[in-house]
Amino acid sequence: MLNPEAKLNPNIFSADLEQKPVRDGYGDGLILAGEKDPNVVVLCADLTESTRSEVFARRFPERFFETGVAEQNMATIAAGLGISGKVPFISSYATFSPGRNWEQIRTTIAYNDSNVKIAGHHSGISVGPDGATHQALEDIATMRVMANVKVFVPCDAVQAKKATLAAAQIWGPVYIRFAREKTPVITTNETPYAPGKAEVFWESKKPEVAIIACGPLVYQALLAARELEREGTGSIVLNNHTVKPMDEAKVVEMARRCGAVVTVEEHQVMGGMGSAVAEVLTKKCPAPMEFVGMHDRYGESGKPLELIEKYGMGVKDIKAAALKVIKRKK
Repeated sequence: MLNPEAKLNPNIFSADLEQKPVRDGYGDGLILAGEKDPNVVVLCADLTESTRSEVFARRFPERFFETGVAEQNMATIAAGLGISGKVPFISSYATFSPGRNWEQIRTTIAYNDSNVKIAGHHSGISVGPDGATHQALEDIATMRVMANVKVFVPCDAVQAKKATLAAAQIWGPVYIRFAREKTPVITTNETPYAPGKAEVFWESKKPEVAIIACGPLVYQALLAARELEREGTGSIVLNNHTVKPMDEAKVVEMARRCGAVVTVEEHQVMGGMGSAVAEVLTKKCPAPMEFVGMHDRYGESGKPLELIEKYGMGVKDIKAAALKVIKRKK
C-alpha cells in the first residue's frame, strides 16, 4: 500500500492524474531560489524556453546570461561566478551539458569546488522523437564519478522544484537531472524531501523485494508494486532521488528487510543509480539484484511510452525483474 507518511498525490492511481514536465519544476524552483537569494544567477546555452530558464530570465533579466551554443564557455563562466560569491545555474540538454562540456565542468567547476548548479535536461529515453543524439543515458554515471559533485534525480515536477531550491542552498557543485515529457505528478508540496534522504513510497505488509527507483520511472515502479500486490507478492518502493550522496542507511535497511533488490532508472544500467546501489550493498549487505534500465544500447526516435516499453523499462519489465530476483533469493 502507499506509505501515508510520504503524503503522495491522492489521485496517484487515477486516470485523470495530473501530468506535467519535470523540467517545469526547474523553472518554478529558479524563481523561488532567485527570490530568496539575490546572488542566484542563471546561464543558458540557447535553449532558454526548452529548459524553462525563460521564467527566470523574465523575472530577473539582470541576473540572466544567454551564452549561445557554447556549453564549454558557459561552464567556465559559471565557474568564475561560483567562486566569486554568486550561485550560478547552467542549463542545457544533458547530452550537451554535461556531455559536451564535461572536461570544463571537471576542471573549472568540480576541481575548484565552485558553487555551480548544473541542470541537465532532456535526459533518458523518454525524450522521444528527438532521437538517440538527444537522449542522455550516460549522465548519471559521468557526473557521479566526479569528485565534489552531488547528483539529484527528481521523480516529478513538484520534487524538481524542491531539488532546484535545495541545490541553491547547498554549497558546491550539484547536478540535477530533468526529463522532457509530461509525466505523472505523484508527490505534493507536503511530501517530505531532503537531499540524501530517500523516501518509501510503497510498503507491503510482507515485502519480498525492494524496488529502488529514481526519476519519472518511480511512477512505473509504483504501478508495478500495485500489480504485484494484487498477485500476492509484497514489495517496497523507494524513491532514491539522490544518487550522490546516496542514503546508504535506507538502501541497506531495504535490502536487509527484503533480501532482494530491483533498481529502476531511465539510464544505462552500467554506472548509473543501480550501480551505485550495488556498490553500497556489496560492502554492507550483499543481496541478489536485478537492474531495469538501458542495457548497453542507444535509443531511437519514437513516442516516449513506446520507447520505455520497447527498451524494457515498463511496468511488466519491473514486475518480471522483481519475480526473477525473488526466485533467485529463494
